[in-house]
Amino acid sequence: MLKRLSAAVLGAVLIGSALAGCGGSDEGSGGDTGSGSDKLVLGFSQVGAESGWRTANTKSIQEAAAAAGFELKFNDAQGKQENQITAIRGFITQKVDVIAFSPVVVSGWDAVLKEAKDAGIPVILTDRAVDAQDTSLYASFIGSDFVEEGKKAGQWLVDQYQGKTETVNIVELQGTTGSAPALDRQKGFAEVIKSNPNLKVVKSQTGDFKRADGKTVMETFLQSTPDIDVLYAHNDDMGLGAIEAIEAAGKKPGTDIKIITVDAVKDGMQALADGKINFIVECSPLLGPQLMELAKAVDAGQTVEKRVLTKETTFTQEQAKTELPNRQY
Repeated sequence: MLKRLSAAVLGAVLIGSALAGCGGSDEGSGGDTGSGSDKLVLGFSQVGAESGWRTANTKSIQEAAAAAGFELKFNDAQGKQENQITAIRGFITQKVDVIAFSPVVVSGWDAVLKEAKDAGIPVILTDRAVDAQDTSLYASFIGSDFVEEGKKAGQWLVDQYQGKTETVNIVELQGTTGSAPALDRQKGFAEVIKSNPNLKVVKSQTGDFKRADGKTVMETFLQSTPDIDVLYAHNDDMGLGAIEAIEAAGKKPGTDIKIITVDAVKDGMQALADGKINFIVECSPLLGPQLMELAKAVDAGQTVEKRVLTKETTFTQEQAKTELPNRQY
């Protein structure tokens, strides 16, 4: 493998992850950004384009790769693990310098990761984790603490109902079944709200992180459980879909049903500013610049942090009004 950068150049690795990147809604279909043996070749497999967050994440990676002068081989897995495994094996065959991917689900990666390791190609996980027992199969994992995001969502709810004794019926729109954010956001939320036995999750079902599915599942929730006090959606898109269902049922989102979501994409922030969502936990998609720095480091044989967290916050309605004009995605 080419060792393109000196240790001195790499001293700034892992700095300034989410401060650069992109916005907009152009969906990157992929393709190489260039060619030539002097360029670091990065193979990247994306989950798909299931949400505004994912579109912004893809754009950030494509723009950061171009800015870094990398050759990017981009693959859209269209939400299917088998597509990602095929793509990774293709990257191995092409002898790319570094492989990065955002895993569709947490399990079932050991074999293909071992193939990459045996080929001497370092792997970086982005946004989502895997459950491989052998952590030497990947070089680093960049992303959010999804359990912490769930805890932040739960703590806001606990604070809202502190000192009150009435039962609070909560419905939950989960992300893609088996994915790290869905598992961890559910876990963190449940862990915090158990401190108040009056907070009860009465329905929990996947909406696959998609707006249309969020609407459909919320419609079934409203039909089967007429007394809903709170909706906790694992991402903004599902929450926005649910808002459509709530309004169609003659209820007022944010008032009749309090809504908590995760991501803080522009559409979600607008709904928060408008009072249709009550609280959003941020999950930044702008991982591109940080991924490129890590790719340079592992290609050069540098030691990198095994777990790299992104810096994120939370938003209330007033905070959303202030932040919205500056939102990049």
